[in-house]
Amino acid sequence: MTLPADHEPITVPVDPRLGAVLPAGAVRLVAAAPAVLLDPSLPEPVAARFAADLGAVPVPDAGSAPAGAVVLVPVADPQAPAGAELLTAVAVMDRLRSPGGCPWDAEQTHESLLRYLVEETYELYDALAAGDVAASREELGDVLLQVLFHARVAAEAEGYDVDDVAAELVAKLVGRHPHVFADGESVATASDQDRRWEELKATEKQRESILDGVAQAQPAAALLAKYVSRAKRAGVPPDLLAAAVPEGVPAAVATAYLAGGDPEGELRAAATALGVHLRATEARLREAGLPSGAAVDGSTWRQHWQ
Repeated sequence: MTLPADHEPITVPVDPRLGAVLPAGAVRLVAAAPAVLLDPSLPEPVAARFAADLGAVPVPDAGSAPAGAVVLVPVADPQAPAGAELLTAVAVMDRLRSPGGCPWDAEQTHESLLRYLVEETYELYDALAAGDVAASREELGDVLLQVLFHARVAAEAEGYDVDDVAAELVAKLVGRHPHVFADGESVATASDQDRRWEELKATEKQRESILDGVAQAQPAAALLAKYVSRAKRAGVPPDLLAAAVPEGVPAAVATAYLAGGDPEGELRAAATALGVHLRATEARLREAGLPSGAAVDGSTWRQHWQ
């Protein structure tokens, strides 16, 4: 394709989120152009790549652009594949950790970030449990930040990066769903898939115990529930499991899980209900003339408890 010599410069939109990638429909046009120019608002890494690959140069002063030149300008492509903004998030994380970025971000380590990972996870849990859509979207982003942050730290010191993390996740999901991605045996129900997942995981990781790989840092109720879950999947009869757990709250956790419930969520709901009751009783105590937050005797609590 040859452009007329007097052809005005043509604007070609490129999506910086996808890197230095030309739209398929513009490849021949760019190849035939006498010059490829870079809009000054293009991100520097993308502009540098276009300069190296296409010989592109910055847009010259107004009125001096060669006739028929192509100008690459940044425009978000509405048809970009899902996940395009993840590339932007990775680029932002890289910028924060690179020289000239944020001093605080540059100083962080896996160890210093652990408390934020825990905090953000609980905040996401609260938002999802409350059904708060806006908060859930924000908190999912904060948890994603932790993933990007730890992957960026690892890229500097441990030999793997965010692409390795994503590739390993893809391999895991594909490998553990042979009925979806290969000619594996048919899986009829969610419970069948749950059981098959654990079998494939045990083979893949060569675990010696059904309890290998359970995170010990999780809350006690969740830890106990996970042990019960693993044992149940392995075929341990529910009555044996229930009998093996000491009486009291732990037994209630085991019983709730065996009945198909969510003991962590149920305990949290119980705590929430108790909190509502306590606050309501405190309000009645204040109405009776007692100062807010005051400690009172048991008979007074009982008098105002409803």
